[in-house]
Amino acid sequence: MAFKTSDNPRHTDSWYAASAKDKRIRPHLEGELEADVCVIGAGFTGISASLELAERGYSVVVLEAERIGFGASGRNGGQIVNGYSRDLETIAARYGRDKAVKLGEMSLEGGEIIRGRVTKYGIDCDLVHGGFFAAFTEKQIREMEAHKAHWEEHGHTGLDMVSKADVGKYVKTDRYAGGMIDRLGGHIHPLNLVLGEAAAVESLNGRIFEGSRVTGVDAGEKPIVRTDRGSVRASYVLVCGNAYLAPQFPEISGGMMPVSSQVMATEPLEPTLIERLLPANYCVEDANYILDYYRRTSDNRLLYGGGIGYGGHDPKDLTSVIRPNMLKTFPQLTDVKIDYAWSGNFALTLTRIPHMGRVSDKIYFSHGDSGHGVTTTHLLGKILGEAVAGHAERFDIWASLPNLPFPGGRTFRVPLTVLGAWWYGLRDRFGF
Repeated sequence: MAFKTSDNPRHTDSWYAASAKDKRIRPHLEGELEADVCVIGAGFTGISASLELAERGYSVVVLEAERIGFGASGRNGGQIVNGYSRDLETIAARYGRDKAVKLGEMSLEGGEIIRGRVTKYGIDCDLVHGGFFAAFTEKQIREMEAHKAHWEEHGHTGLDMVSKADVGKYVKTDRYAGGMIDRLGGHIHPLNLVLGEAAAVESLNGRIFEGSRVTGVDAGEKPIVRTDRGSVRASYVLVCGNAYLAPQFPEISGGMMPVSSQVMATEPLEPTLIERLLPANYCVEDANYILDYYRRTSDNRLLYGGGIGYGGHDPKDLTSVIRPNMLKTFPQLTDVKIDYAWSGNFALTLTRIPHMGRVSDKIYFSHGDSGHGVTTTHLLGKILGEAVAGHAERFDIWASLPNLPFPGGRTFRVPLTVLGAWWYGLRDRFGF
């Protein structure tokens, strides 16, 4: 296993950090500033909200504890997967048909926002269209058929079922019984995407400060956000820390749990080999509860992810978790070297539905995309911007959904969640 240390300080040693287009380090916050809006966190949610606000003419200051895209936004599998971590029928059963319809109306918007911004601002992030959902069993195929029918009720017409005989058009493996393609899915270099969006914020006079961890927030009519070297007084504060949220917000962080996922990237493969393995250049994720996901990169690597660590805990050897599954899918890669392996935390909620809300009239938050963050963060960041601008109708729909704590508190939330994952893992293994 060959690791390479990137020349991108304070980022994890990932292929993304090594291949980032923009490696500039933004300054620390020094002194006192004023702005219309102070955004805490420079991941997808915070940068999406900042760009929405900057486009509307608001003055925006973004405070990031580490680097732009330091957390899940710059470490994920880079897959544009539409919808939420729970399907619309589950949402209807829990919260009512009316809310499912309203969330369904928004469910494709995250991908549209990404594609629109890539075009508008000329962001070089290796955008490729198309995704494939792989099924291991006939049961999973039937579930996909049901999901396809429900999606089509909400206007998603880009889905097609794939027979076992046609799986090879998308991935050359004998593992799958069939699947479904999403023509409105796709994949990107996520760190380059968020860096490009951050540059767009700066082009509209937004200010972004890295290495500026928030140490406290003074609530009030004009809250003051403090760091160890400065402060920002703003009319509104948006808390967008997700799994890396500072402990200064226990009323927010108590409703989520950090969960790690592991990713690795092979050495560059011969173009003919990677094209044979993934001929359509679609991203792939399987239908298991603890799923694998993988895709081609722009320099012909196979980027393969999977595994899960509740509470944000990582295995000692990341590749020992992922490589065996990669070889089950592609046994011909036995002798291929792994150049990069990394992990990152995402925020999981008990309901697997994002939490949005207000800490006060001036402090809003969004987090907990529960593994569906690439598209959902873009949508919810835009909705945060709308709410600040006085158009809170969509924000209020999300804020009305229950924000439930994990049972057992901090002591027992991890073992109880692991027990649930073990049960669903058994269901995947035995097909019931």
